[in-house]
Amino acid sequence: MPSRTRPRTPALCLATTAAAAALLAGCATGPQANPDDPLEPMNRAVFTVNDKLDQYVAKPVAQGYKAVTPEPVRTAVSHFFSNLADVGNFANNLLQGKGVAAAESFMRVAVNSVLGLGGLIDIATPAGLEKRSQDFGLTLGTWGVPSGPYLVLPLFGPSSFRDGVGLYVNFQFDPITYAEPAVRNSLFGANVVDVRANLLGATDLLALAALDKYSFVRDAYLQRRRYLLGADTALPDYGDEDEDENEGNEPAAPSAPAAAPVPTQPAAPR
Repeated sequence: MPSRTRPRTPALCLATTAAAAALLAGCATGPQANPDDPLEPMNRAVFTVNDKLDQYVAKPVAQGYKAVTPEPVRTAVSHFFSNLADVGNFANNLLQGKGVAAAESFMRVAVNSVLGLGGLIDIATPAGLEKRSQDFGLTLGTWGVPSGPYLVLPLFGPSSFRDGVGLYVNFQFDPITYAEPAVRNSLFGANVVDVRANLLGATDLLALAALDKYSFVRDAYLQRRRYLLGADTALPDYGDEDEDENEGNEPAAPSAPAAAPVPTQPAAPR
């Protein structure tokens, strides 16, 4: 018998798409919705994919790297990429009008590159040259550009509309970007593995501590970015029964949200 199934017309497809969009939008509304995260349904989906990629690819590779590589070698690798990151730190501190921080970043690159065997040894920190980490997302924030909605990027993890633009510029500040393709890709891959290996303990703690990993990472990321821009932030509210306990909290210490990284985020070089 011939099928009686009616063909899907363009109008029917459009209605189906509109209904799906309305359903997704409804998931992001209500008393529990975060106004900073209007794209939560999509962000959660991307977060889940990133988390699975980390669980089955990035984390095992990082664990293997840590198991077979001596600690002095791992430290030298971290110092090497940290030294390259100071090039971007210099540029962003300069763009933000932070002359002292820019000078320190420039001196760190010069000292570590020359006396530290290309950055494999960190000579600058013991010499009193403090690391002044910055990125172009923070530079845009310093210029008054609003962050826009929270955004989870495939592979790169937590971000925002502003920080997503900043991420592209950060790559332009990275000297690795201008290396030959084979060298560039190898170094980017090594940087990802190095970052992930350094975050093994933090992400293990996150998995044990967070009831909702997505919300924890989002709130920690947003609080961290506001803190770095000098905003007066309080600890995120995770629905404690006694809301008065959260009143009068001091701004979080700079390192507090760092315990909640997304493992698949190479993001801005350190």
